[in-house]
Amino acid sequence: MQVIILPSARDVALYAADCVVDVIDARTNPVLGLATGSTPIALYKELVGRYQSKQVSFRHTTSFNLDEYIGIADSHEQSYRTFMNRHLFDAIDIIATNTHVPLAESQDAGTLKKSAQDYEASIQQAGGIDLQILGIGLNGHIGFNEPTSSFASRTRIKTLSESTVVANKRFFKDGEFQPHLALTMGIGTILDSRAVLLMATGKAKAEAVKAMIEGPLSAMCPASALQLHETATIVLDEEAASLLALKEYYQWCEQKRQQLHEGNVS
Repeated sequence: MQVIILPSARDVALYAADCVVDVIDARTNPVLGLATGSTPIALYKELVGRYQSKQVSFRHTTSFNLDEYIGIADSHEQSYRTFMNRHLFDAIDIIATNTHVPLAESQDAGTLKKSAQDYEASIQQAGGIDLQILGIGLNGHIGFNEPTSSFASRTRIKTLSESTVVANKRFFKDGEFQPHLALTMGIGTILDSRAVLLMATGKAKAEAVKAMIEGPLSAMCPASALQLHETATIVLDEEAASLLALKEYYQWCEQKRQQLHEGNVS
């Protein structure tokens, strides 16, 4: 794991945007794995700004989102397809048919299982994910891989934890159906990505961040699986990094990495 600690949430978004643009610039047909939630919104806003100022084009980019609620239509206000259209896709030049979000409107188990298998196949047909963007839940989940998820898991139906349902309740109207199930990429699917970039900001994420980076490799903290990934980068603001025992060491490592990048090994 490469742990990068930056002064603010704004700095985290800028760093992540630089990484996304670098992948797009480096590859002929880049494939991005994308996340929803509050943390990536600042990243998507920055990417839209860079597109509008002609610093980047998404014309040849393919994307795969981590997850989608089961039982609501793509057009639903709280679907992750709607989220992505609103915050990114509708504002850039990505081709709509190159954007993929799990198809999860059906509540038939057989149909959903087939949808999950097709999603895995589509990722493989695209050549795999070059860069997977992640956030982290308060209980350490990545995607909707809740605690006790298998590190070998693939895209599948997953029951959301009570804490995740409560955390997301604010997005649904009183009395409105709120899904308790989702179709999500598995941890094994995420670990297959060539590179992973996890963003975490704010004091509320500090305990989950500590468990992910400095805790044991454990299914009780699904994000700890990133300890197994050769090119996982964890980008934090000061608040999210506040409980790390080795915070100064990570900052020291990043300082030395920068010096090496600049050709200064003294």
